[in-house]
Amino acid sequence: MNDDPASASASTSSSASSSGPSAADSVYTGKAAPDAATDRGWLLGHFKDPADPRHSKDVEIKWGVHPKGEERAQWVRGEERTALQVLISGRFRLEFPGRTVVLAEQGDYVVWGRGVDHSWYAEEDAVVLTVRWPSVPGYRADGPDGPPNGPSEE
Repeated sequence: MNDDPASASASTSSSASSSGPSAADSVYTGKAAPDAATDRGWLLGHFKDPADPRHSKDVEIKWGVHPKGEERAQWVRGEERTALQVLISGRFRLEFPGRTVVLAEQGDYVVWGRGVDHSWYAEEDAVVLTVRWPSVPGYRADGPDGPPNGPSEE
């Protein structure tokens, strides 16, 4: 038996069933960096195709890779979600009304709830894992990727 997660995607098999999707169709394996690069960092959320196991109206997960100096295009106002953000590497600053939080060491994290406006800035090249719930549309900041109709930023 191979317990190496890296080889899991290479050793998966799929079997079709005439009565609908098999359990294997509900399992997705991947790598965060390349998968995230195809959808502005988002690995899971309401914006994925409903047939994709990564589709969820309950939670969003982002593998955010941010070069030094990158910042959110505009503040999130009227937040309806709760969020957890964990620093994987680098240095990342979050701005809240009346408070600044700097994630400086691997594993540093911050949680904020509904109604908490926020913005962010990458003080160094940074990777952050963001988990938000529920997954709702309408938070994407306008930017070089187009109008606010796709996956939102942190």
